[in-house]
Amino acid sequence: MSITLINPVGLPEVASHHQMSVATGSRLIFLAGQVAWNADGDLVGRGDLASQVEQCYLNVSAALAEAGATFDDVAKLTVYLVDWTPEKMPLLAEGIASATAKLGITTTPPLTGLGVAALAEAGLLVEVEAIAVVDR
Repeated sequence: MSITLINPVGLPEVASHHQMSVATGSRLIFLAGQVAWNADGDLVGRGDLASQVEQCYLNVSAALAEAGATFDDVAKLTVYLVDWTPEKMPLLAEGIASATAKLGITTTPPLTGLGVAALAEAGLLVEVEAIAVVDR
């Protein structure tokens, strides 16, 4: 595997992800932000943050597979959340847990969550982008 996940000494451990990744692969994959659209372009989980997070992760996984990668190869995730408040954290965690269970993901790459005013279309509550590194 080309990604080593680390929680550096002196930084707090976070339940949802590791604080750092070290990549040693030779091919970088930059994935555009994925929203909660299914393969037909229909919005999944209108008004439901947890469902939209799950769909975003499923879409990231599908895109990674197309590039010959998996979540094990993800060096960094960025999650954009509309009108974010800390009270929404359980819904974010629920969506991630549901997606990781469906996909069999055991890795927790570094993740940055950013609150934003809006995304590309009305009804989108979350967008997830990924950077992956592979050595194949």
